[in-house]
Amino acid sequence: MAQNVTIEEIQNFKGKYPKQLWYLFFSEMWERFSFYGMRGMLVIFMVNQLNMNAVNANLQYGATQAFVYAFTFIGGMFADKILGFRKSLFWGGILMIAGSIILALDPHQFFFIGISFTIIGTGFFKPNISTMVGRLYKDDDNRRDAGFSFFYMGVNLGALIGGYLCIAVANGSMLSAIVPEHLRWNVAFGFAAIVMVISLLTFVQTQKSLGDIGISPLLSLENSRRKVYEYGTYLGSLAIIPVIILLVSNSGYTDIFMYIIGPCSLLYLLFEMRNFSASENKKLLAALVFVLFSIVFWAFFEQSGGSLSLFAESNLSKTVLGVPLDPNGVNNSANSFFVIAFAALVGLVWLWMSKRKIEPNTVVKFGLGFLFLAGGFYVFYYTKFFANANGVTSLDLFTFGWFVITFGELCLSPIGMSAMTKLSPQKVQAVMMGMWFLASAYGQYFAGLLGANIAGASENSTNLEKLIVYADGYKQLAIYALIAGILLIVISPFVKKLMQEVK
Repeated sequence: MAQNVTIEEIQNFKGKYPKQLWYLFFSEMWERFSFYGMRGMLVIFMVNQLNMNAVNANLQYGATQAFVYAFTFIGGMFADKILGFRKSLFWGGILMIAGSIILALDPHQFFFIGISFTIIGTGFFKPNISTMVGRLYKDDDNRRDAGFSFFYMGVNLGALIGGYLCIAVANGSMLSAIVPEHLRWNVAFGFAAIVMVISLLTFVQTQKSLGDIGISPLLSLENSRRKVYEYGTYLGSLAIIPVIILLVSNSGYTDIFMYIIGPCSLLYLLFEMRNFSASENKKLLAALVFVLFSIVFWAFFEQSGGSLSLFAESNLSKTVLGVPLDPNGVNNSANSFFVIAFAALVGLVWLWMSKRKIEPNTVVKFGLGFLFLAGGFYVFYYTKFFANANGVTSLDLFTFGWFVITFGELCLSPIGMSAMTKLSPQKVQAVMMGMWFLASAYGQYFAGLLGANIAGASENSTNLEKLIVYADGYKQLAIYALIAGILLIVISPFVKKLMQEVK
């Protein structure tokens, strides 16, 4: 692969997708295997292995995931100002590998230490690979949404494999004849380390094809001075790990952190906005509308790793269309399976509609995402009408709920990442992508609170009573999602004006 490829050569690609998208696709796929594999195990591990009650496990899950996504904002900022996307991504991958190895060695003793390494690592890795995808396209290229939809399919291919495999091995539903019972959790966490090595090797071997996308923003400085900034960032990120351990092991600190990080990120953005034109600032305001609404979306969607994990463990049957499957494996991976099946199709539909000038604008797509989300949670609620006397209901119907929600995610998440790159001036693209993931942090945080409330309401209940409490909680979430979707569609003309020429 030629090292001197220019940005113009990359962006003037023929066909639907640039070849560099494939390389970033596979690197992200393996990283997401690691991330979603671990995410799907957290609540079950805390309840069954660390002996936490369901309420505390939901709060702890929300806190852990909130920190994961909150640090993507910080990672994006350091990438923009010091490391560049590539070095930031590589350093994040190294930290994630270290965290996964620590968990594989002894997840009971070193749980919060390993999690803290992966939090910092994900912060450096996640926002920057998404930003590089955006750089493969010219600002006015209408193929960008389709590209992000395809990239998002890679995210979900990793999530599908990791989300099912890790929890199934940990529960003994897979490889039980090979993996001794006392090592199941160690092996499950160990998978995350192995695939992160593959992810980094994929990126290192293909990064020359990216031209100057993602290189250090400090190349104009003397080499020795640039190294001081870079090594200072590496050492600083290691030095803060003890603080992260303290924060994630005490979920009460999460409230304080979330009260601080959000306002600080907004103040930082306002500080940067003084350097931009009125037109650019209007686009940034439109981006903030998407960021704020996405908090609500993820607060509901991310019940998957919290309350829905406990619901799947206790209240779901163990077959889909007659095929024996681990209910939690299905909960962790059904959404990803449907994304893989339909992401490319949805992307092609956007292209088809664009050519005929009937494609809905990004705001309306967001609104549709909430309507699908509402439909899916109503299906989760409706499972209570299929329960037996023991409080066990249909895994088939539950899986259909994820099928409906998947189309909501495809209307919102890949389109949202694309919107962040289209609406943001180049100097703050990684920061805005970080804010997009920071919105996910707040979504995860509120997801933990919502899940804890549902779990608390069902304490000391029979399994059937517990199912009814959970189902009624999901009905409330469906109503709120419906209201949010309608509101977004109503305000879409106003937001469209802020977006100007961006569609």
